[in-house]
Amino acid sequence: MSLIDQLSAFPAETIALADGARVQFRRVRGAGGTAAVTHVLLHGIGSASGSWLAQLQQVAGGTGARSHVLAWDAPGYGASSPLAMESPRAADYALRLWAWLDALAVTQAVTLVGHSLGALMAAAAAVQAPSRVARLVLLAPAQGYAQASAELREKKLSDRLANLEALGPAGIARKRAGAMLSAEADESQRAFVEHVMAQIDPAGYTQAARMLASGDLPGDLRRVACPVTIANGESDTITPPQAARDLAQAIGAPYVSLGAVGHSCPLQAGAPVNRLLGLQEELA
Repeated sequence: MSLIDQLSAFPAETIALADGARVQFRRVRGAGGTAAVTHVLLHGIGSASGSWLAQLQQVAGGTGARSHVLAWDAPGYGASSPLAMESPRAADYALRLWAWLDALAVTQAVTLVGHSLGALMAAAAAVQAPSRVARLVLLAPAQGYAQASAELREKKLSDRLANLEALGPAGIARKRAGAMLSAEADESQRAFVEHVMAQIDPAGYTQAARMLASGDLPGDLRRVACPVTIANGESDTITPPQAARDLAQAIGAPYVSLGAVGHSCPLQAGAPVNRLLGLQEELA
């Protein structure tokens, strides 16, 4: 069975928020778990809730029996309502995150996990509600361009949006999916990444690209109170590992190498990521 077919074991749900917006998400609870949510997973700009397939399978397979995991589709992705503003900031996504968790009656502190662009959302959320985040884990973090020159910031944004207009989601997926993984990835992983990326909504992607342009991950992390761990694949050409190491050193956080894997590390490095997140049972 292909990875695309395997995702059907985790059907998407939607929930209406107090302001009428909707959030689509996937969830899985270990057989021995309680109702309390333990992990919340935030995907990157070319990804979706299904990109956390390896983590959902880990918990469903019984080795993460005490875990209860939620993975959202960010605003403007899947059936999740877009944000109201044309150029949202990371804090706007964070506000939607907390409204979603409020709607699900999640009140206890969680492990908040951000991959790539999701790292900006996760850090902003930890700044907004420090008592609700027990631990922050950032995988292949996108750091944003707030500290770059205005010229570079505008070029990065305009290039990304020009590619979207010229190629469309399916074209971007065909062109970019290979760069998301290292040479060691198998064909099923490549097909899965391309499939997920091809589903992006242009309007939601555009909002996310504008957020990336204004994002300031180092600045937000200097205001975070909870423990932070940063991890990266050593073959990642999109968010290079040295940048992640430098960020970890700058904020005094541990850095974890995920081995010779590319940017889609939650999929390609499923086992190391699951261990890092604590989704596996402790050995007796």
